[in-house]
Amino acid sequence: MHKFFLPLGFAVLVCQSSLAQDAVPASAPIAEPQPVINYKLPRLGSEELAGPLTLQQALRQAFKSNPELAAAALEVKAVEASILQAGARPNPQVSALLEDTRKATRTSTVQLNQTLELGGKRDARIKAAEKGRDAAQADYLTKRADVRGAVVGAYFAALEAQENLQLLQNSLQLAQRASEIAAKRVAAGKVAPIEATKARVAEAGVRVELQQANSSLNIARRALAVTWGDMTPAFSTVDGHINDLPALPDLAVALERLQNSPAFVKTRVEVERRQALVQLERSRRIPDVTVSIGGKRVEENRQNQMIFGLSVPIPVFDRNQGNLQEALQRADKARDELRGAQLKLDGELRDAYERLKLGRQQVAAFQGEILPAAQNTYEITSKGFELGKFSFLEVLDAQRVLFQAKSQALRALAETHRAATEIERVAGAFPSTDSL
Repeated sequence: MHKFFLPLGFAVLVCQSSLAQDAVPASAPIAEPQPVINYKLPRLGSEELAGPLTLQQALRQAFKSNPELAAAALEVKAVEASILQAGARPNPQVSALLEDTRKATRTSTVQLNQTLELGGKRDARIKAAEKGRDAAQADYLTKRADVRGAVVGAYFAALEAQENLQLLQNSLQLAQRASEIAAKRVAAGKVAPIEATKARVAEAGVRVELQQANSSLNIARRALAVTWGDMTPAFSTVDGHINDLPALPDLAVALERLQNSPAFVKTRVEVERRQALVQLERSRRIPDVTVSIGGKRVEENRQNQMIFGLSVPIPVFDRNQGNLQEALQRADKARDELRGAQLKLDGELRDAYERLKLGRQQVAAFQGEILPAAQNTYEITSKGFELGKFSFLEVLDAQRVLFQAKSQALRALAETHRAATEIERVAGAFPSTDSL
């Protein structure tokens, strides 16, 4: 009887030798796939950030704990595992057949079947999986750039709200001083009591604006903390200098860098992935071959027989034409999306560049001319009011002009930082600040 199993043993050896180059033993541990980029999975939940918060601290915390960034990193790990699966070959099949239950006339057949993939299906699968890994990595880097932009934007929004609060606190001090002066002049009989009433009304208006500024600062601080997953900010203030103007990059250099920006690379890699899927669907048009080898034992005449077989599907009805057409259309779609992304990023970069350029010009005008003139006008009017040369309405008007000028200068500063952040998000980082 042992002679009967010799053909089957030979078949097993043939299959093992044909697959030995790529097979992984079942008992061997599966190697951890190595990513192109070493990702450290962000940890959900943040450390306590007490005291003043710097921009670098905020960025580190967001990169470590942002939930969307954590999800993108996990997607990279998941797609890397698909490369391992893509390289797996079809498993062999063993079949046994017993004819007749009587031992004297029984015929036993044992057969080993192995599907051989033709047309480069395995290589196409691996390449498509690798392009999927590249797409996941590009998506991670795009998410990272988006998170960075969100953190920087929220940080400067909080810094702007903080500076605006300080501005209103200074304005309240001016309003209180004006109220005291008006009260003294009323007591001295130099002006009518209505002047003191106007001063108190103006002071009350500043107090209302101060309450609104407090609320805006709390909202801005919470929005910053949300970027790393906290709903309640632990930091007390943001530590930064909003007067440090972002540098204006060279537009031509920035446009050249668009080709390597995370958002553009993401769409370009998607085109490559779709092209790899087209090749995969093309390879699937070629049918696979199943080879069979085994042994047959005929007890009636005590004979052992070798069995060889070959099975090939006939692609008459299903030639994978639908899947191939779908893959081709999606590849065309990805190329159109690439062209659209290039135009969109180009427009976003040019818009942000113009905003940054205009913001710098406005800040220069405010700091060089408008603010000094408004401050000087207020000081002259305030001193003249004490001496009885100006009315209180003129003092209020000068105070209002000074406050508006400072507020507009603060908004212009904040706008330059927002524009610079947008340029960094679209095209990459540039030198951060310079001085006017």
